[in-house]
Amino acid sequence: MDGQPEALTTDNKDTIEMIRLSDFPINNNLSKINKKLDFFTPIITEIQYQTYQIKTFWGRNEFLIISLGFFTILLGSWDLGIGELSGGGDYNRSGLFGSESGFLQIEDFALILALLSSISWIGYFSLMWIYYPIMRENLVYLLLSSIIIQLGYIRSHAESPDFPVESSLSSIIYILVVNLIVFFLAGFVVHRAVLETRDIHVKQKHSHPDPRIFENGKLDHKLRIWTFSLILWVIFLNISSWSGSHSVSPSPGDLDFSYSLVIFYIITGMISMVLFLNIIWYPQFMLGSSEESILSSRARVISGTIIVEEEFERGKCPVCNQETTVRKDSDGLITIPCNSKDCGGSGEIGTKCEECGEEISARIVCINCGSDSPVGSHFGRVDAW
Repeated sequence: MDGQPEALTTDNKDTIEMIRLSDFPINNNLSKINKKLDFFTPIITEIQYQTYQIKTFWGRNEFLIISLGFFTILLGSWDLGIGELSGGGDYNRSGLFGSESGFLQIEDFALILALLSSISWIGYFSLMWIYYPIMRENLVYLLLSSIIIQLGYIRSHAESPDFPVESSLSSIIYILVVNLIVFFLAGFVVHRAVLETRDIHVKQKHSHPDPRIFENGKLDHKLRIWTFSLILWVIFLNISSWSGSHSVSPSPGDLDFSYSLVIFYIITGMISMVLFLNIIWYPQFMLGSSEESILSSRARVISGTIIVEEEFERGKCPVCNQETTVRKDSDGLITIPCNSKDCGGSGEIGTKCEECGEEISARIVCINCGSDSPVGSHFGRVDAW
């Protein structure tokens, strides 16, 4: 990770020392109970690590976004003292625009709350657009996913008010289709873009001649829990959209308004909003200002933002076959790390180290088995003469 981006450095949080995942304490409590449960050790550790990051680095910006999200849902579903939702409204009027539209025929107080809820929605997404610039394109995709799922449940309930009970085939198909669209946008477009940008970032920013350090760099950028958050968001988005539509779907006269269902809608809606914030925040936090935007490889080609990656072959110890710190580029030039203590320089055989000036040795010691062998033997067969 590269630490926090500039937009997140609030409340003096830029002075907090960053703890990397590779340095975070491993939670192996389950493996102590049963060795077979050791599979869950890295997952639990990553959950605790991301929880720690949220507790440490979420500040005023995130609190403001969550607060707007809460008021968005609360204002849009408030009915106590108004009776607009519980009364069923006037089913002879519909639409949003025009003097005779159904939207303008609701109670004055309900109309005010609806307008305030709409303003809060705009503020909620505008703040994320401002604070997390490298996720802007993906924010649009996820916003479209959210709207599509909600429209799908509204359409299904319009045909089958008790959906999914006694539902028509077309109502079920609506939900399947919108979820397939969301799967494509969130699971294929957004998820792929974040993972591919992460891979490019690790190769460019965290490549190191020592394989162990490079492996730690890859570990620090694991996205398993972020992926799980994306899946959970889609699930809670479905639940929230269903409960919101289900609470007002019966026609006037048949409406048995359930405040408990509205409360369930508010709770699940808030959970989905918090998950949504984490989905947008974490890639920005992980990659920081080192990326201009998070795009898939195909999108980079289309936009002209093509990343040229350095191609090289990493040497392997002729004794134990462990990857070593020796590298050979596409032109056949072999680069070896300097053997001097506390020096991070490198160079070709027989040349001077670019940092400390010491001569680069033609032999190297394997960090795994300790064998001392010629550099050339780390790239296949070595001639006897």
